[in-house]
This record gives sequence, C-alpha cells and structure tokens, in this order.
Amino acid sequence: MKNLIQRTLTGIVYVGVIVAAICVHPLLFAAVFGLIAGLLIHELYALMKYDAPVWVRRLEITGGAYLFVASCLFAGDYAGHEIYIPYIIILLVSLISGLYIRHSTPAGEAALPDDSGGGKLPNPVNRWGMMLFGQCYCAGTISLLCFIPYMISQVYDPLPVLMIFIFIWLNDTGAFLIGTWMGKHRLFQRVSPHKSWEGFWGGLFAVVAASLLFACFFEELRWYQWLLFALITAVSATWGDLTESLLKRACGVKDSGKLLPGHGGMLDRFDSALLASPAVYVYFEFVIRN
Repeated sequence: MKNLIQRTLTGIVYVGVIVAAICVHPLLFAAVFGLIAGLLIHELYALMKYDAPVWVRRLEITGGAYLFVASCLFAGDYAGHEIYIPYIIILLVSLISGLYIRHSTPAGEAALPDDSGGGKLPNPVNRWGMMLFGQCYCAGTISLLCFIPYMISQVYDPLPVLMIFIFIWLNDTGAFLIGTWMGKHRLFQRVSPHKSWEGFWGGLFAVVAASLLFACFFEELRWYQWLLFALITAVSATWGDLTESLLKRACGVKDSGKLLPGHGGMLDRFDSALLASPAVYVYFEFVIRN
C-alpha cells in the first residue's frame, strides 16, 4: 500500500512537471527538458559503468543538456545555427581527451601497446562508443521534440508534443490493464518476459480510440492524421520500451535508477519517448508539413 501511494504521488508530480513544461512557455520547455536530457545521459553512464574522468563525464552531460536547449532556441528562432557551435566543440574536446587519458584497462577490455615504454594504454574505442551512443540515444533523439511544436504553424504550439506523451501514457495504461487481465502470448520474451501481445493490442486500442476522440475537438489535424499520429507514437514507444529493457538486461539491472520513487529512473520513464520523438518528427516533417 505504501509503495502504491508513493508511486501515485510520484506519478502525479511527474505528469504535472511534464505538462507544465510543455504548455507554459517554450523557454520553460527548453530548461526542463534540457535538464532531463542531461539526467538521462548521467543515468546511462552509470548503467554502462562509463569509465572516463569526472570532468569529461560532466562536460558530456552538460553537452547533452545544451543540445536540447540549443535545438529549442534554434527551432523557435531565438538563435541561428551558430548556437550549435559550443556543442560541436564539446564533442571535439571529448574525442580528443581520449589521447591524454592514461589509466588502468578494465578487465576483459583490449589494451593498446604504449611505445613510450609505459606499458599498456586503455583502448579508447569503448569510451568513445559509449559517449556517442549516450549523446545520440539520450540527447539527440529527444532534442527532435524541439522542432515538432512549430510544424503545424509558425508559432509555438504545445499540442503535438503534449499529445506524444498523452499517447505514450495511454498506451502504457492500456497495455498494463489488458496485459494483466488476459495476457498470455509473450510479445518479446527474450527481452521483456512480462509484456504480452494482448497488452500491446490493448494499448494500441486505447491510443486509437483517444486519437479519434481528440480529432473531434482539435482541428489542427484531420481525423486520419490524428489516427496515424497515434499509431506511430504507440508502435515506436513500444520499441523504445523494449530497447531500454534490452539495455538494462545487458547491464544486469532491473531499474535504470532510483531518482523517481516507485517508478525507477529517468530512462524508465522516458524510454518510450526516446524512440517516439524521432518517429513523430519524421511523420510531421514528411506527411504533415508536406
């Protein structure tokens, strides 16, 4: 009972912060989600046991947060393309730092010969790979949210981004209720043994029904555009959830973190959005705008 209350209260605060950040003002959206992007990278580095000096990790986490903020400022015409130059510099510094990092090679990791006579050097490929994966998976994907509010009109419209999260939440709720009630056939047992096909179709039905209802009240999109929007969000969100489940399984953990009591970590809450964001961006760019 205590865990249920804790989970409920955390969920209410979480939803309230997300909705307020999206709806109140684009700069608040940039600030809150920029912080979230940084926290996602920080959590991912902890999961992967990212072996880099503290200053390098902090620089890269700051870079991920900066990428989101810069994308919001660029999308809203608050700044030009030069806003991305500091982020490019951060990536260059991170890559170049691999030349100067000398520490012990983790067990099982290939080492490079050191011609200076200092023994073995740590192989930088794993560290560079983790850095680039973190920037792409956590910051790059979610930064595409910045452009979606401007794709229906030239001014900031919070509705499309808000609907992404509403569709994700409805999909999760429908999948949980139907999956708990009648789930028998595993959706992807190798990665997530508790998810079922019945739950998947339950979540999809909830999202489709909601999209047709929203089409009656919000005329920014036609009913079939709302329907396709919902389908793309639900399917890509499910893949996002499974992708993070595979990541956690590879890292040998149940939850990505403990930042959100009763809900795990930030990656546990945003895993669906990390794949839904680029999928919806592509849909809006090539279908809605054109």
